[in-house]
Amino acid sequence: MKNKKLIIYTDGGARNNPGPAGIGAVLMSEDEKAIARISEYIGNTTNNQAEYRAVIAAIKKAKELGAEELNFYLDSELVVKQLNREYKVKDKDLALLFVQIYNISLSFKKITFNYIPREMNEEADRLANEAMDRGF
Repeated sequence: MKNKKLIIYTDGGARNNPGPAGIGAVLMSEDEKAIARISEYIGNTTNNQAEYRAVIAAIKKAKELGAEELNFYLDSELVVKQLNREYKVKDKDLALLFVQIYNISLSFKKITFNYIPREMNEEADRLANEAMDRGF
């Protein structure tokens, strides 16, 4: 694979929190060309669980694509701070998802998690909302 480093935008959301939820992700090459998109309805869950599940889906896709370094961009400050170990993960359901991400991440050379404002995450947000629309 020529795209060893990927830029990944993810988003997850739930209507009525908890409620019908969807995830979205855009995986891009270093020159910011989209190479994969994810838009998936995930059933009833919370916003934070959906945010984590979007990261998990994107990591799995990146692994399938043979990537070695991942730069994630999310509009959930809580999830970014938890993944960067600035905040403890106190919720038991989120802790299980955190451990999944940690375990999968061990197979990559480098992964970064960065917070961005919602308006800089439009495509991943659109994909998550399309997934929620399909689930209704």
